[in-house]
Amino acid sequence: MCKQWNLNPLRRGLSVLCLLLLVACGPASESKSESGNSADSLTDVSGGDRAGFAGLGTSSKGYTHASSTTSISFPEDHGPHPDFRIEWWYLTANLENENREPMGIQWTLFRQAQQPQVPDVERGAKPKLEPWATNQLWMAHMALSHGDRHRVAERFARGASEPLPSVAHQAGVTAQPFIAWLDDWRLESLTNNSAGDTLDHLRLTAQAEDENGTFGYRLELKAEGPLVRHGIHGFSQKSADGQGSMYYSQPFYRVSGEVMLDGERVAVRGQAWLDREWSSQLLSASQIGWDWFSLHLDSGARLMAFRLRGGGKNHDDYLSGSWIKPDGEVMPLDGSTLTLVPLASADAAGHRIPVRWRLTLPEQSLDLEITARHANRWMNTSVPYWEGAVSVSDASSGVPRGEGYLEMTGY
Repeated sequence: MCKQWNLNPLRRGLSVLCLLLLVACGPASESKSESGNSADSLTDVSGGDRAGFAGLGTSSKGYTHASSTTSISFPEDHGPHPDFRIEWWYLTANLENENREPMGIQWTLFRQAQQPQVPDVERGAKPKLEPWATNQLWMAHMALSHGDRHRVAERFARGASEPLPSVAHQAGVTAQPFIAWLDDWRLESLTNNSAGDTLDHLRLTAQAEDENGTFGYRLELKAEGPLVRHGIHGFSQKSADGQGSMYYSQPFYRVSGEVMLDGERVAVRGQAWLDREWSSQLLSASQIGWDWFSLHLDSGARLMAFRLRGGGKNHDDYLSGSWIKPDGEVMPLDGSTLTLVPLASADAAGHRIPVRWRLTLPEQSLDLEITARHANRWMNTSVPYWEGAVSVSDASSGVPRGEGYLEMTGY
């Protein structure tokens, strides 16, 4: 387990890691681990608005960059990409208990490289992996929500980019078998069919404790549809200047299991969405935050859509997304085929947050209203943000059309 401690320099340096957050401590910093002076080397990318939200628009010389010429292959790309600066494995789930009351969970593992990898010139290969190498910073977030209760925990660790099988690592990811972990927080494959993808069947376990007691979940996820590549062959552009990420999702999970909240274990079921993304410069320097939607529609279709504030052709917002048919066929979306307009706001932990949205897809004849189920879903982590469940309805009739999750940063 991680040691409990407080080092402000680490928080300052690791705040960059929250860049991942999303697409990045008290009750929100449940546990961390030693980092020596490594965090100080990251402070140059925490430059606020001048470098994009959370430093994500900072120059990334020496790292590999995402592009439309990069191919995504499975199962290899389920694992880490240490030649890229940042990366995450991001899971959200809309659940309900036996009384059909809505609940929600989030679990995310973030990776950030401390410096670009330097190849072994003489060997013409990747750098040699040493047993005690700690060239990556890892961060994990978990959240559990029910009604007006919203519990959050955060952990940090250091580790190698590619875990060695003979060495115990506090955090890391392996592609085959797929396991993503930080301490005892763990997302792992249960797939035993050689013909299936290693992400087809997963188990998620995480538990934390704060001043209100213990909370956590143990869930099983089974995919009912294919993996989905966003953008152009998996390259998701994030600004008119060309910054972006490699991005794919598994949006077709059915979930069952149990959650633990306030000393009570509750059986739950529902649906989940896993995002996989890696980049070295996600944003342009002018982009101050984003509003990111992952929606399960009652028709069986799925919708991913985001609005990046700034970075458009005329210094306006940058819109993008994917319309995903029930069979997994993807239609890319942009500002000409998608609109996202905030309609109402509310206070969340002292921040003014849009909690009701209008989303239109003219080509799909969809006019939707998206409403946060509760405003108090603020994630009081190293770099704070809002993440919570939403309801989807027809904008004119109010008829329910689905549910999903919304992430908002930079508010």
